[in-house]
Amino acid sequence: MIRILGISGSLRRQSYNSALLRAATQSPPDGTVIDIATIDGIPLYNGDTEAESGIPDSVTALKNRIVQYDALLLVTPEYNNSIPGVVKNAIDWLSRPASDIKQVFGGRPVGLIGASTGGFGTILSQNAWLPVLRALGTRPWFGGKLMVSRARQVFDESGDLTDEQVRGQLQDYLREFGRFVRETAPPAH
Repeated sequence: MIRILGISGSLRRQSYNSALLRAATQSPPDGTVIDIATIDGIPLYNGDTEAESGIPDSVTALKNRIVQYDALLLVTPEYNNSIPGVVKNAIDWLSRPASDIKQVFGGRPVGLIGASTGGFGTILSQNAWLPVLRALGTRPWFGGKLMVSRARQVFDESGDLTDEQVRGQLQDYLREFGRFVRETAPPAH
């Protein structure tokens, strides 16, 4: 059984990216489980806070969850043509202390998907993630892309995925990403 932990890069209640992640958990490929973790409650990174108080409990809890999974699925919005600050902040905390990077991220397969109300999906955000993922020593999957554009037309008011073409693309992405994880993931701890 392949276990993937999904993290939405948005805190907004009606987030299309959180809706996309929920849709992913509803139709995982055979032999795959996709669970959701949240970055809600992670404070802004401050080196003084780290030095004085250590790693916040919310960060430690998320680290502990990540290491129990075979792979990460980051569902990223695109803000100002790049990575949303709130999820980058969470990743910055997760990489502290630096000695934890290998355990949390090293060699871990990572998939990137995202949804946007614009016409280009999240291509710039997904591209902006690549140097970060490289610096952390992850194994990003480059075998497929899913950048949902015009998300208002793809999800209903309840946040349910209603577009069958996008649903098929999501299932294809998850199936191929799952295959990549099976072939490359170090065993979860």
